[in-house]
Amino acid sequence: MGDKLTENDIKKIQEEIDYRKLVVRKDAIEAVKEARAHGDLSENFEYYAAKRDKNKNESRIRYLERMIKNAEVISDESKDDEVGMNNTVELYFEEDDETEKFKITTSVRGNSLDGNISIESPIGKAVMGHKVGDRVEVVVNENISYYVVIKSIENTNDDGDEIRKF
Repeated sequence: MGDKLTENDIKKIQEEIDYRKLVVRKDAIEAVKEARAHGDLSENFEYYAAKRDKNKNESRIRYLERMIKNAEVISDESKDDEVGMNNTVELYFEEDDETEKFKITTSVRGNSLDGNISIESPIGKAVMGHKVGDRVEVVVNENISYYVVIKSIENTNDDGDEIRKF
């Protein structure tokens, strides 16, 4: 199986595929035609750049289509008082005496620099299904682990709008 994706993830990926097929592909083909019309292809950098851009777009389309084809579709539903998909959790890191907020997402949207933690990351795996006040061990590998305490859970939608806070 491939990446774990929600129905909303698949919808957004399909929108990108459609955009690339209907808009970007058309523009790329026109750019290749225009560059080809400039004459001698052996010294025509514009032609090679246009071909490269066209091929990048086609490669991205194939990648996204393969991602959807191999995806494991998961639910973004969770219990109100448990950490689940699209929840924003406030975690207290005991070792560092620090508190940070993260949004739990699929691996496609995971980006720790933006505060999005994948359900497949060590933190994501550890906190899923736990409640406020739970002390959870985050296992990085067989030699490294640390503890976090779940301080709060905010139920949010995909757009980040808060629905409920615990």
